[in-house]
Formats: sequence, structure tokens, C-alpha cells
Amino acid sequence: MTRRSLQARLALFYAAGIYVAGIVVLAIVTVPLAGIQSTIPAHSSAPATVTGTGDGNGIGPHQLLVGSAVALAILIPIALAAGWFVAGRFLRPLRAITATATAISAGNLHQRLNLGGPADELTELGYILDDLFARLQASFDAQRHFVANASHELRTPLAGLRTLLEVALADPDADADALRTACQEALALGGHQERLVQALLALATSERGLTRRDTLDLAHVATGVLASRRDQATQAGIALAEHLAPAVTAGDPRLVESLIANLIDNAIRHNHPDGHVRITTETSGTQVSLTVTNSGPVIPDNEIQRLFQPFQRLAPDRRSRRDGYGLGLAIVNAVAQAHHATLTTSARPEGGLAITVRFAHP
Repeated sequence: MTRRSLQARLALFYAAGIYVAGIVVLAIVTVPLAGIQSTIPAHSSAPATVTGTGDGNGIGPHQLLVGSAVALAILIPIALAAGWFVAGRFLRPLRAITATATAISAGNLHQRLNLGGPADELTELGYILDDLFARLQASFDAQRHFVANASHELRTPLAGLRTLLEVALADPDADADALRTACQEALALGGHQERLVQALLALATSERGLTRRDTLDLAHVATGVLASRRDQATQAGIALAEHLAPAVTAGDPRLVESLIANLIDNAIRHNHPDGHVRITTETSGTQVSLTVTNSGPVIPDNEIQRLFQPFQRLAPDRRSRRDGYGLGLAIVNAVAQAHHATLTTSARPEGGLAITVRFAHP
């Protein structure tokens, strides 16, 4: 009904324009003829002559008035039909947009408008909507993939915990030490699940975007994170090095701290004994940057982008490690996008990664 109402209004608008144009043309033609009449001399076969004396039987004002009224009456349906046709032609792409947008749903996001014809405002709108539908499809696909992976990751420790408890309860000869060991393993599995849920919440919070924007120094935040990770690095045999110059930016302090913590944790976790991690902050022009460089296994260039997706790990054997969930770099990517920061990653030829995040300088 809205589409028809719009076409009807446009048709009336176009018809009014056509009708007014017809009145103007008719007035231009008839006004000069209002005082001109045609006379034929008696007993003469000569052609009629046109005079302006007003004598004789010719075209008078009455005939002109009647003829003009008839012409205007005939022009009404012609103007309406022409206006309806023109409005329909202009609204045809809009009808296609409305019909396709109505048909698109969560399970039919692959459909596109694909408007042809000359480039105008409506076709430009069609291109914008096609791009929007493509991004929505990618978002829905990523969401389905994320839910499937999250369900699998959460189900694994639950299944292990259930099996552990069933075995302990089914053993009639289990003593206090055996039950205590089972409880300790159950606590370890519960802690693994708790850390996984916390990582999922951190990812969801990062993807939600900024809720606050404060002035902060990347060097100060990195100093605090490094202080809490030194014991972990020492136990893993990883040397931490730092060069923290002032790097003031604006953002959510908790999210920025989460970004730095996940970068350092990832650098320590995916390293080798006697490896190293270097953290650098600096200011350059209108940008401030944080760079984390670590040693580790050689990473193919075509695998780098995949590591920034949730639940993606470099090698299958890393899935067995309880301290990694494949979410660290995904959280880093989400925080960087929330702050409109530039994330640059390169694989080092000798092994490991060099990751740089550039924020705007306030």
C-alpha cells in the first residue's frame, strides 16, 4: 500500500505538471486568435480571408472557449496516464529493492539486488544494500561458526569432568587418596572451563565496542601487564625485554589492558625454551604504537590471518594444551577494531611473530 500510495502521489505530481504545461501551451495558441475571424465574400469562389474586424461568421470567443474546455478535459486522463507511467518507471528499481529486501532472511542472505540500468541514486542505493547484505551474510556465517566452536570447546571439559566423576564413583575400592586425586583433577578441569568462559566474555566485550574513552598511556598499561607476567615467563624460560616510551592515546583502559595482556600471553605461550619476548611502545607523528615481538616456531605467511579468528590454532597438537583456547589473537583483533586501530602482523624468518597495533594520538 505504501508503494502504491507513493506512485499515486508521484503520478498526481507529474500529471499536474503536464496539465499546467498544457494550459500554458493552449493559452499561448488561443489568446492571439481570440479577436481573429474568417470571412468569405458573397458570390465569390475565392479562398477565405482572415480579418481582424470582428464581422462575419468565423472563430469567435465562444468557440475558442468551448474548444479549450474540451481540450483541457481530454488532457486530464492523458496527463494522469502519463504521470502514472512515468512514476512507475522511476519506482521500478525501488520496487525491486523492496521485494528483495523483504525476501532476504537469515537463511537467504546470499540473494542480491543486482540492479542494472543507468547509474543514478536508486542504483547507488542498490549497490550499498548489496554490500550491506554481503557483510550481514559474513557476520551470520561467522556467528554460526563461533557458536559451533564455542559449544565444542565447552563440551570437551564437561565431558572430561563427567567421565572423571563417574570413574571415581564406580570404583568400590576407591580410598580417600583416590577420591582426593579425582577432586583435584575435577578442580583443574573446572578451572580450565572457567578460564575459557572468561576468554569468551572478553571476546564478546571487545566485539561490543567502546563504552568509555579515557586518556591513557600504553607504556604505563604495558608496565603493569609485564609485572604480572614475569613469573610466568621465568617459569617458561622466556626472557622479557622492554622499551617503553610514552605513547598517549584515548580508549577503554580495560580493553587496552586486555589487548596487551593477550599479546604478551600469546608471545609467552607460543614460544620455545630460552626464547624471548620484546615489548615496545613509541609515538610517531599522529599515531602511537605498541609492538610485541617473540621467538617461536616458524609460521607460514598464509596462516597468519587465520590465527586472528576465534578458536584457530597453528597446529593440531596445540589443542591439547590447557593454557590456550585459540581466542587470544581474536580478542586482540576485536579490541583493535573497537578502537579503530591498525593491526599489522608479520612472521619472522627465524620464527615467531611481530605484531604492531597503531592507535590515534589524541
